[in-house]
Amino acid sequence: MKKVILGLSILAITLSSCGSQKKIAALESKNKEIQDLLNTCTIKLNTCLTEKESLKSHADLLKETNDKLLNNMGNLTTLSSKGAENLEKSLESMKEKDLRISRLQDAVSKKDSVTLALVTSLKREVGFNDPDIEVNVEKGVVFISIADKLLFKSGSYVVSDRAKEILAKVAKVVNSKPDFECMVEGHTDNVPIKNAMMEDNWDLSVKRATSITRILQNDLGVKPEQLIAAGRSSYVPLVSNDTPENRQKNRRTRIIIMPRIDQFYDMIEKEMKILAKS
Repeated sequence: MKKVILGLSILAITLSSCGSQKKIAALESKNKEIQDLLNTCTIKLNTCLTEKESLKSHADLLKETNDKLLNNMGNLTTLSSKGAENLEKSLESMKEKDLRISRLQDAVSKKDSVTLALVTSLKREVGFNDPDIEVNVEKGVVFISIADKLLFKSGSYVVSDRAKEILAKVAKVVNSKPDFECMVEGHTDNVPIKNAMMEDNWDLSVKRATSITRILQNDLGVKPEQLIAAGRSSYVPLVSNDTPENRQKNRRTRIIIMPRIDQFYDMIEKEMKILAKS
C-alpha cells in the first residue's frame, strides 16, 4: 500500500513538473516574441526620431529660405520702386539735356542764318564785281578782303577817297547788326619798312587798321565798341612773297564781321555748365 501511494505521489510530481515546463516554455516563447516586437518598435522609434530631426532641420531650412525670399521680395519691391524713380529722373534729365542741346543747335543755326544773310547784304550793298574785293565765309564769320591799292598809297596809312566809298557800304551793313563786331586787320608783304613815321611792318599794319577804324567810327557812325583794330604784319600771307604780283596780293586789309564772341561763348558756357550738373 505504501508503495502504491509513493508511486502515485511521484507520478503526480512528475506530471506537475511537466506542466510547469510547458508553461515556462510557452512564457519564454511569448517573452521572445515580445522582446522581438520591442526591438522592432525600438528600431522604428529610433528611425522615426531620426526622420523627425531630419524633417525638423529641413523645416527650419525651409523657414529660413522662406524668410529670406520674403525679405528679398521686399528688397526687390523697394529696388523696383527706386529703379522706377531713378529711371524717371534719368528720363527727365535726358529730356532737359536734349532741350539744352537743341537750344545750342538753334543758336548755332541762327548764327549761321544771320551770317548767310550778312553775306547777302554785303554782296548787295558793296557790289563785288571788283576783283580786288573778296567776300567769303570761314568758320561762321564773314571776311571782306580789300586789296591794298584800293585803300592806301604805297607805304602810307592815309585812307584814299575810293576806300571811303567802299567802307561806307560796309559800315551800312555793320550798323544794321549792333550785336556783331567788326575787326579790321592790316596785312603787309615781307619787304621791310622803316622811316620817321613807322618802325616796321608791324607798325604799318596796325596804323592802317586804326586809320580804317577811325573812319568807320568818326565818319560812318559805327559804334566804337563794335570795332577792333589789329595788325598782322607780313606773317599771314596769302601766297609766297616771291614776285611783285604776289607781294601785291599779300598787301591787303581784311574786315571781319562776326557775332560778339563773348556773348556767344557765354551762352554756350552757361548751357554746358547746366548740362554738366545734370
